[in-house]
Amino acid sequence: MVTRPWPVVLTIAGSDSSGGAGIQADLRTFAAFGVWATVAVTAVTAQNEGVRAAEVMSPDLVAAQIDSVVAADRVAAVKTGMLGRAGVVEAVGRAIRRHDLRPVVVDPVLSASGGGVLLEPDGVSVMKQALLEGCALFTPNIPEAEAFLGSRILSRADMPEAARALAGMGPEAALLKGGHLSGSEAPDCLWESGRITWFEGHRLDVARAHGTGCALSAAITAQLALGMPLVEACRGAKEYVSTAIQALQRPGAEGLPT
Repeated sequence: MVTRPWPVVLTIAGSDSSGGAGIQADLRTFAAFGVWATVAVTAVTAQNEGVRAAEVMSPDLVAAQIDSVVAADRVAAVKTGMLGRAGVVEAVGRAIRRHDLRPVVVDPVLSASGGGVLLEPDGVSVMKQALLEGCALFTPNIPEAEAFLGSRILSRADMPEAARALAGMGPEAALLKGGHLSGSEAPDCLWESGRITWFEGHRLDVARAHGTGCALSAAITAQLALGMPLVEACRGAKEYVSTAIQALQRPGAEGLPT
C-alpha cells in the first residue's frame, strides 16, 4: 500500500472534453477539499454545449482500473458518475462489493446538461440492483429521480415523499436535487434515517454552469472521506457549488472553479 498525505477518494466516471463535468469536475473538486484523487475512467466523450460523441470503456477495463487503485491505496470514499452501459454498471457494482468499498456516493448521470444520453435505458434497472443497495448516498436530480420512480415530481411538496421512495430502493440516504423546479428557489431534500433535511438555495442561472451535479457529489464524497457527517457534507457541498456558480458570473469566467 502507498502512504498518501491525504485521504484517498476514487471517482468512477466519464471524461468530458470540455473540462466542465465528469472526471475533470471531480478532480478540481477533490483538490479544493484537500483529498487525494484516483480515477477509473468509464467513457470518453466529445462535448462542449452538448455531447457530440462518446465511447464507453469495456467493463473489464473499468474493473481493472478499480482493482489497480485498491491494490495501491486504502480508499476512504467512492463516487460514481457516468457509467454509460448496463455492463459497466454491473462491473462497478461487483468491484465495489469485492473490495468492500465504502462509503459510496452514487450520482446517476443519465444525460448531459446540454443534451445527450449518457446511460443506456436498461442501465437504470441494473443500477437499482447493482449499485443502490447499501450505498451511502444517492444523488439524483428531478428528471433522474422521475426515471427511477416512474412518476412525476412537480413541486417542492412532492420532494419529501420522492426522496423517501428513492431511499427505499436500497441506499442509506437519498438527496433529491431541486434545481429543475420552476421558480426562483432550488431546494435540495435529504432523506436519511427517516428524517428530512432541507438545503435551501436560490436559482442561479448561468449558462456555463456545466457539471454542477458532478461537483456536488464529488464535494460530498470528499467530505465523507474527511470524516464529515452526511448532513454537514451535503450542506458544505451545496455552499461550494453555489459559490462556484456565482464566480461564473464574473466577466471572462469559464468552468466551475476550485
